Amino acid sequence: MPRRPQPTARQARLGAELRKLREAAGLKAREAAALLGADSVQMSQIESGIAGVSATRVRSLAAHYACTNEELIAALVTMATNRTRGWWEEYRGLLPTSFLDLSELEHHATYRWDVDFLHVPGLLQTEDYARGILGYRVPELPENELDLRVRHRLDRRVILEGPQPTPYEAVIHESALRIRVGDRVASRVQLVHILEFSEADHITVRVIPFDLDGFAGADSAMVYAGGTVPKLDTVVRDGPQGAGFIDSEAQLGTFRTLFRRMEAASLDPQRSRDFIHRLAKEL
Repeated sequence: MPRRPQPTARQARLGAELRKLREAAGLKAREAAALLGADSVQMSQIESGIAGVSATRVRSLAAHYACTNEELIAALVTMATNRTRGWWEEYRGLLPTSFLDLSELEHHATYRWDVDFLHVPGLLQTEDYARGILGYRVPELPENELDLRVRHRLDRRVILEGPQPTPYEAVIHESALRIRVGDRVASRVQLVHILEFSEADHITVRVIPFDLDGFAGADSAMVYAGGTVPKLDTVVRDGPQGAGFIDSEAQLGTFRTLFRRMEAASLDPQRSRDFIHRLAKEL
């Protein structure tokens, strides 16, 4: 298969998972390559996502690695053969690749969890709110690039509003709901927007109030995207250099535990809706 100049995060993840299976089997790259009749350079390109890999080779490698997890193997085969060019491709070359990688991750996710403390989660933002957040950076973005980023953020809502919506749960701290990214009217519209989304059967919104005693988890913001099997889950966290994708099993387990803690600390969905409704009336 031809080499890719820049693999997507999903393509790189497939290669990384194949590498993990090889290492678990105690094989060196050149040994695994020999089993395929390939060379170590080809194996390195497959494991880095630079080169694609066929379904046959994925299954052959899994057999050589003594992997018996049929669900994982099937999921890896799907990753290797599903070459969907989604709506996000129209932004390729126009926005940073991390924006496109996030959209592709969301497209394939089986469920999605968000935890936020300072801002309303991106999938629940109104256009005015998104423009306020994205336009606040220093140095300021050119107007055309800001417009692209806002439109991309709104387009991502297809996973919540499309014909086969993704199950979604958001845990939002009261601080994020009270911070006025825009003026009073825009803030009220944003709160009402969250309430409207929360009425959908596949969307759950929970609130962590200020007056909760013993809460020390304000550094636990996350985006958690469920894979077709738990080993293929992914956590996305914002950093100084952009979004970072986390996929080690140990860290995934930590973030699952953190999310359950955030969930347990929050109000139940109905009380959360009542809480947001009161905040909106105060504005």
